[in-house]
Amino acid sequence: MTTAVEAVAITKRFGPTIALNDAGISIAAGQTHALVGRNGAGKSTLVAVLTGLLRPDTGTVSFGGEPAPAPADRDGWRRRVACVYQKSTIIPTLSVAENLYLNRQAGHGPIRWGALRRRAGALLDEYGVDVDPAAMAGDIGVEARQLVEIARALSHGSRFIILDEPTARLDGAAIERLFERMRSLKAAGVTMLFISHHLREIFEVCDTVTVFRDARHILTAPVPSVSHGDVVAAMTGSALTLTEVAPRAPRDSAEALRLDGLCLAGAFDNVDLSLRSGEIVGVTGSGSSGKVSLAETIGGLRKPDAGSITLAGRPVPAGVPAALKAGIGLVPEDRHREGLVPLLSVAENATLPLTDRLGPAGTALPARRTAIAEELIRRFDIHTSSPAAPVGSLSGGNAQKVVLARALSTDPRVLVLINPTAGVDVRSKESLLGAVRAAADAGTAVLMVSDELDDLRHCDRVLVMFHGRITASLPAGWDDQQVVAAIEGVS
Repeated sequence: MTTAVEAVAITKRFGPTIALNDAGISIAAGQTHALVGRNGAGKSTLVAVLTGLLRPDTGTVSFGGEPAPAPADRDGWRRRVACVYQKSTIIPTLSVAENLYLNRQAGHGPIRWGALRRRAGALLDEYGVDVDPAAMAGDIGVEARQLVEIARALSHGSRFIILDEPTARLDGAAIERLFERMRSLKAAGVTMLFISHHLREIFEVCDTVTVFRDARHILTAPVPSVSHGDVVAAMTGSALTLTEVAPRAPRDSAEALRLDGLCLAGAFDNVDLSLRSGEIVGVTGSGSSGKVSLAETIGGLRKPDAGSITLAGRPVPAGVPAALKAGIGLVPEDRHREGLVPLLSVAENATLPLTDRLGPAGTALPARRTAIAEELIRRFDIHTSSPAAPVGSLSGGNAQKVVLARALSTDPRVLVLINPTAGVDVRSKESLLGAVRAAADAGTAVLMVSDELDDLRHCDRVLVMFHGRITASLPAGWDDQQVVAAIEGVS
């Protein structure tokens, strides 16, 4: 069988982090090949290498037996590989025709709009996409935009396309229509690399599956020859934990947080949840599960479309100020963009919510701020030269400790954490999780959204979200395969 794409012995480092470690993949021409793995397995880095966006430190990429183009030859890459990403690259303020031929509208003369629309219509007809080329891209549905992206990607002449989580924003009927389109493309000789967190989709539409784990290639096998359990086992391997996690004593405390029928269009639907004081509840799921949006809605960063949030029996209005006032502390997903003010000091960042405690009539007395900051630095083991040091001078782990210290500085009733240990070293992880457990032991209710199984081991129970709904609740004592199987939608 002819090989359409091959990556051999690929290694890619980002500083001390090894994103790919002597990994590779071989994709047969005309096949639909699945790539699966937990978050951080190296899938996205491999996609960047296969599309020429990243140059590997070692290893080779070839298409049809020929070496990949030079990194600067973007047209050469587009003729060999196309990619449709999970996050849409369609520009909503342009027409469908303009999006299809972006930067290719005119050739060497003025744009002939009628000819452009006719050319776009012919392209859409070729791939069976029933969309008006003159329509504004922002006015067509999610499914139609995705099909337009597929047509645009293939219009450069490539017969190999990467579909990165293409079902993440589609409902069941739209997913089935996408699969029919994929089967038609396969019948026409198009080779596809299909990336998904949902194993049921892999077994429905793919010929071969490759599993990555911890930046390495683990398994490649024909789909009919492996079971769901085989794939999950390859994804999890032997569980390596940070430390032995001591079990927490059962708590029979009062309800702290309650969600009733909470909805956010395109993210999650009809979520009910009860969280007790002192309880640590984990929430996990794939990138498209809605878990991060749920946490951001509780923390006030997003406004729900329906449903209610109550804290200690009182409704919590939408918005960050209302959430803070109600007693909700938040550690956001992106500490650089949402968690820290880089031009301010460690002390200023850590005490941002405490202006009413820093001096009379809203004034901030430097001595008072420093004293509170020093206590937070000691309590959360923040390694810094001084409270006055710029927060941007801290390591990732210590910067995250500042974000956590600020979230807990107001003694919140509920603490919401989103991937709290992402991008930090092992020692900082232990310190952060120890501080979270200490807060829970003191009575704070904790909702921890995380992709890291070692984070979730500290939880009293773990909820799994799938396509915007809570589909599983696992008590303490679960094993890795149970969690990963639930994330992948395998019962």
